[in-house]
Amino acid sequence: MPASVKAYSPGHISGYFSRITGGRPEDTGSIGAGLVLSDGVTVTVTRSEVTDVLVLADGMANRGSPPIEEALDRLGVTATIVTESALPIGSGFGLSAASLLATIMAANKIFSLSMGISEIAQLAHSIEVECGNGLGDVAAELGGGLVCRTAPGITGVTCRLNVGMEPVAIVSLAPIPTQNVLSTPASMERVAAAYPGRCPRDIEDFFILSRQFAESSGLITEQVNTILSACDNAGILASMTMLGEGVFAIGEDAGAVLSQFGKVYSTMVADEGPKILEVTS
Repeated sequence: MPASVKAYSPGHISGYFSRITGGRPEDTGSIGAGLVLSDGVTVTVTRSEVTDVLVLADGMANRGSPPIEEALDRLGVTATIVTESALPIGSGFGLSAASLLATIMAANKIFSLSMGISEIAQLAHSIEVECGNGLGDVAAELGGGLVCRTAPGITGVTCRLNVGMEPVAIVSLAPIPTQNVLSTPASMERVAAAYPGRCPRDIEDFFILSRQFAESSGLITEQVNTILSACDNAGILASMTMLGEGVFAIGEDAGAVLSQFGKVYSTMVADEGPKILEVTS
């Protein structure tokens, strides 16, 4: 019987999205397109008599995570959880969904719960919806690549485009609380009207659609606009992270251009979804 299990889930940046509200969490979510990131979340689950969660992200440490604690409560287990990510929380990288996927996958293994990946994903998605976090990240993070979702929920992925191990440079200025945007009718009306209505044909098309969406939705801040203008001047494909006050870009000079505006996070487009990394007896 394992004493601890380590699991991983990739992160995800949405380029554009539109909310879909159903009668149940299973039918609620979002449609849109985004990049699955190789830098996601690694979670270590260890047996314990009480649940304790430590969140390590971008050099910061915090205790507690209501979504993870809710997941363990629904599973009927207690454990010590340590989540680790090189990316900052709340900045549009799908880390909440990644943490849930990796945690539930590891808990399933250590406690022999016999859950399949669909059941794991559904639990993670339901908690994300109920907590007001990312609405499409769970479905996207079940695999790698450039992903397009045309229906809400975990089965809504229409296609995954293999764009190779494409380097992605990101600068993150500040979090944008997802709940604030998702719960504001005026914001959601602008987002819905800006949605391009189709999947991207390739990586360049994805950035073009994402940029058009960011501008039409009214979500671009003054600082983000300044960074995007600098990328335009350098001929770099770039758009705003959804949802976070930041910019993601690809291209040989992307990191150098973004470094003028803050700390640059360098990652890659992931080629796979969540997985078990290590089982310790």
